[in-house]
Amino acid sequence: MGPVELLHMSVFSQSFSPCGRFLAAGNNYGQIALFSLSAALSPDATTRSQKPVLTFTAHDGPVFSLVSADGRLLSAGNGEVSAWSWSDLIKKNVRALWTRRPKSSLEIPEINSMVLQPRDNSLVIGGGDNNVHILDLEHGVFKSVLQGHSDYVHCVSVRDRESEILSGGEDGAVRMWDSRTGQSVHCVEVYKYESCARPQYGKWISCLTTDSDWMLCGGGPSLSLWHLRSLSPTSTFPLTGCQRQAAFHQDMILAVGDGASVSHCLLAGEVKAQIPCSPQSLNTLQLNTNSSEHQVLTVGGSSSHIDVFTNLSYRAFSLSF
Repeated sequence: MGPVELLHMSVFSQSFSPCGRFLAAGNNYGQIALFSLSAALSPDATTRSQKPVLTFTAHDGPVFSLVSADGRLLSAGNGEVSAWSWSDLIKKNVRALWTRRPKSSLEIPEINSMVLQPRDNSLVIGGGDNNVHILDLEHGVFKSVLQGHSDYVHCVSVRDRESEILSGGEDGAVRMWDSRTGQSVHCVEVYKYESCARPQYGKWISCLTTDSDWMLCGGGPSLSLWHLRSLSPTSTFPLTGCQRQAAFHQDMILAVGDGASVSHCLLAGEVKAQIPCSPQSLNTLQLNTNSSEHQVLTVGGSSSHIDVFTNLSYRAFSLSF
């Protein structure tokens, strides 16, 4: 890859291997890189240890989403989902196990978000055709389409215990679906709530995550914490710009978006710390919970570098494509 492509690279997605020793990252050129965390974190690590052990082109167009399940890495590219065997990739054997395309009246320009629904071993997919598609991983078939958004779907999340799927879109709505019936059970238009509204940024929802009775969402509107039983915002976080990913971690919320830092927020709404990162703008954060000895936070964005935090407040080094 030439210097110009490296200069314009963005990292959009990440997933840790089931053993927790490897990290896969997807970029805007359709490439997936595999990094060895055990090599990069070893006391004998060199700069070579921070480069990929494998890089391959997986899709046309950006890899906006990566998810690991059952020893497989699932990647989303230009309107398609592919599955790769982790053990094959670690042996540098690059061969897709399968590729599937959701059927749609529209050409699906992109798949923006995927999340596993463990209850029935399915993959929930948010796409550019305004719909949420459900892929049955057992049989490799798309089994249902959730229709209701009037613009493309940016993000999806699952409340497994409640059999609920949540989706956020360009239309400014967060929809809650009963995953058994495929019906939309609630629709929250976040930008209509005064505490969250930021008309100057627009109304779209670009990040969404859930933790049992709680939901975090943001984008044009401020990042906010919602109680799902009462469907009301309980805290709003005073972060500038648009947030692209947020995660619950212990008694804290981690968030990334416009700007070069990871925000540590308290549930009550206070921003406790902002930890600087190397990319100027951030798209993805991932916590490695698959391995006790490689517990790191990795953050990627508008750069070929992925920052690795060995504790939440300390950036130890960067991996790079």
